[in-house]
Amino acid sequence: MSDQGVLRPDFVAAGAPIPPFTAEHEAFRVSARGWIEQELLPHADQWEEAKWFPNEMFGAMAEQGFIGLKFDPAYGGDGDEVAAAVLAMEMARCGSGGVAAGLGAHMEIALPPIAKFGTEDQKQRWLVPGIKGELIAALAITEPDAGSDVAGLRTTAKPVDGGWIVSGEKCYITGGCRADVLVTAVRMEGTTRHDGITFLVIERGEGLESSPLQKLGWHASDTALIKFDEVFVPEENLLGAEGQGFALIMANFQWERLTMSLGAIGGMEVCFEQTVKYAQEREAFGRPISKNQVIRHKFAEMATKIETGRALSMHALRMHVAGENAVKEVTMAKLFTQKAAFEVADECLQIHGGAGYMVEYGIERAARDARLGPIGGGTDEVMKEILGKMLGL
Repeated sequence: MSDQGVLRPDFVAAGAPIPPFTAEHEAFRVSARGWIEQELLPHADQWEEAKWFPNEMFGAMAEQGFIGLKFDPAYGGDGDEVAAAVLAMEMARCGSGGVAAGLGAHMEIALPPIAKFGTEDQKQRWLVPGIKGELIAALAITEPDAGSDVAGLRTTAKPVDGGWIVSGEKCYITGGCRADVLVTAVRMEGTTRHDGITFLVIERGEGLESSPLQKLGWHASDTALIKFDEVFVPEENLLGAEGQGFALIMANFQWERLTMSLGAIGGMEVCFEQTVKYAQEREAFGRPISKNQVIRHKFAEMATKIETGRALSMHALRMHVAGENAVKEVTMAKLFTQKAAFEVADECLQIHGGAGYMVEYGIERAARDARLGPIGGGTDEVMKEILGKMLGL
């Protein structure tokens, strides 16, 4: 394909960065992509088969400065949220949704609440070593009977002298098997619905049990069922104010959903690029299949979906980094990109034909991994309900 036909990142147009990206962000993108393709991609098949990637990769990411990108330099970060957005897109090139999710859950989901709501002592205890990759954190909210309805959670914290006793279960927790600390949503004993939700940072120890769950995709990440059997949590592990956990959850959702949107764009780009190459090389009836009108039209439709998702996501990102209320825009971006990512992966698989169904090309993995998007971080149905209410309906 000509240069005009190749999808290029949104922040490179006619060689010039588009705000909020800068020339430094473009240089970082090139550097990050090179590291990911050299240090993560070659191991993706092995880690997928093992259904695990080494904990040492957190340290390797930290050495590159990746974990601390969005965090305050006072705690070892860079304070550059836009660079973190670039990395979220580039992680799609690691070859495994599970690896991207496992590392991302620590960086983008579990550490941010500590950074935003933690005390100075808590930041020193958990955020600083987390940025260094010396401590692994996971966010524990979802329960067997409380997914989209987070106000329905039942894991209970009973007040005792010096802290609380926590009992209950969490499920579908990314990183939950390997995490040293769990940023956990609990319900204070005797409360109902939103008012009693509180966050406690629960350190791995007696009474805390994690077991892996088997999944359709994201095989390299550990997704856990977690049981708390009368776990004592000291009062200094209270994150934020008691009873204010629902607000913390809502604050965290925006960045999680935005990074999911950015990651979906990166994933679609990878599938698209790989499939264009395949279609140009694969011959049928005496010519490359890319010369067939039906195949060209498929690419045209996919390219349009990718660029639409990019436009929505970048608009939401610009609003977010400018400090504007971007709930509607982030919700739209998340809703559109997650469905589009699965549709693009499925279409790319179809163009590959039988080869796409085989493990060798990685397209079947991309399709399986993409299927979580319309579920995780808030289902499509929840996204539509949020938008419906914002539209006054």
